[in-house]
Amino acid sequence: MRRKLLSLAALISMLSVLPAMSAAQAGTVTPAAQVSAAPSTPAPEPQFQTRNARYRIQPGDSFDVTFDLSPEFNQPAVPVQPDGFVTLRGVPDIKVSGLNVPELTQALKQAYGKILNDPLISVVLKDFEKPYFVADGQVGKPGKYDLHGQTTLSQAVAMAGGFTAASKHSQVLLFRRVDEQWTEAKIFNLKEMEKKGNMSEDPVLHPGDMLFVPKNVYSKIERFLPTFNMGAFVPLQIP
Repeated sequence: MRRKLLSLAALISMLSVLPAMSAAQAGTVTPAAQVSAAPSTPAPEPQFQTRNARYRIQPGDSFDVTFDLSPEFNQPAVPVQPDGFVTLRGVPDIKVSGLNVPELTQALKQAYGKILNDPLISVVLKDFEKPYFVADGQVGKPGKYDLHGQTTLSQAVAMAGGFTAASKHSQVLLFRRVDEQWTEAKIFNLKEMEKKGNMSEDPVLHPGDMLFVPKNVYSKIERFLPTFNMGAFVPLQIP
């Protein structure tokens, strides 16, 4: 009787192993095995989004409006009011702030299409905000600077007077506006770039960018140094 029970237990054990063996032979893996076998991939480093946006009109800008077939509606140097509207001949005021030139041209065509048949309109910007960047924090001369040609982050720091003695140039922040609601930010280690002499990762600034150089740790505790008991120090003996 005992021998029969042992034989039955062995048979049950073999039956329980067979499905697993057949699954392995068929190349199937259980979900738990799939999870453990999946390689862990590090999170990608955040990068700035590519932005080649057209210039958008702002209050204080001005532009010329030319009608090819109806010159009586031509208007030079139309100013954009502080509220973003413009006043034009023959049509109600139009809000143009936030539009680029193609969008502005289309808006004018729709407005004048109510009094003219398929008007041909040309728009040329006359006065507008020039490309710029802002430097703030621990630089020699914080402020707003004109952006001419391709200017890298390290060049922008140099234009702003370079780093101060309190700067932490291993963590220079660069802020870049993506749209009306979002601004991207990234940290650059200019100290490491300059140390290695490899400026291939030195980013090129876009119009409207802002760089910020924070204080280093030592500058943050500098104000506490005078509170130490200087009498505890023994002056050096000068021979």
